[in-house]
Amino acid sequence: MYTILGATGNTGKLVSLSLLNEGKNVRVVSRDKEKAKELTDKGAELVLGSSTDYEVLNKAFEGAEAAYLLIPPNYSSKNFYQYQKDSADAIVKALKNSSVKYVVFLSSVGAQMAEDSGVVQGLKYMEQKLNEIEGLNVLSLRPTYFMENTFGMINIIKNMGVMGSPVKADIKINMIASEDIGNYAAQRLLALDFEGKSHQYLLGQRDLTYKEVASILGAAIGKSDLKYIEFTHEDFKNGFMQFGASENMTDRMIIFIEGVNRGKVFEGVERTAESTTPTSIEEFAKTFAFVYNQ
Repeated sequence: MYTILGATGNTGKLVSLSLLNEGKNVRVVSRDKEKAKELTDKGAELVLGSSTDYEVLNKAFEGAEAAYLLIPPNYSSKNFYQYQKDSADAIVKALKNSSVKYVVFLSSVGAQMAEDSGVVQGLKYMEQKLNEIEGLNVLSLRPTYFMENTFGMINIIKNMGVMGSPVKADIKINMIASEDIGNYAAQRLLALDFEGKSHQYLLGQRDLTYKEVASILGAAIGKSDLKYIEFTHEDFKNGFMQFGASENMTDRMIIFIEGVNRGKVFEGVERTAESTTPTSIEEFAKTFAFVYNQ
């Protein structure tokens, strides 16, 4: 039995479907029965509730051998790091009382940082807590910047005619499509080929500047002259909070972005054949155009 948290999200859904397609017994956790219907129709067992609730987790892990774990986002939390810690503690407590022997955990690049990691600090905390569980085989995935983050710029493109964020326009950063994360996680869960405590960076197909990204995505939506501009922290904060993010969470996101701009988030991270994933920004541009035109 496999237990999947975040089973209706970008990565968890792919993991669930991959396991189900291979004939595996899959148990998914979701607060929304309708969102989980595609998975339950394919044979997944549903545990209805929050994946941060200890009682729900206890039920979800019962009899399972392996699990895909993540801390679900809660952008409105007034103390985002405390929310991450509380979620991690509930998951770890339930794991300690379970039969689970293998865990793939969705962490992030930046979890290697000792300080100033912002929104990633709670993922580092979760990695540490998982690594303290004796006898549990843990693989922490550390993917880079999601290509899907560009979806948040669609309204800016439509209203202002530009892409923009506080990330510097000319620095090279890694970007990854979420489907590559889900596919990699599923591959490792199917193989159960990891022992002890380990982590794996996932760095996308190649490094990119946001200027390059704007040019490629712009061409895909018929705006070949689309420009990228650097927003001030104040402008970003005002915009992000208008979409429902708390001030605390937004401030922690800015700390992380500053780490990106200074190169700290990618310090010590080397691209390898294993960390290089297949989906290019040109391929992702087709998905971006589809979402843009909805």
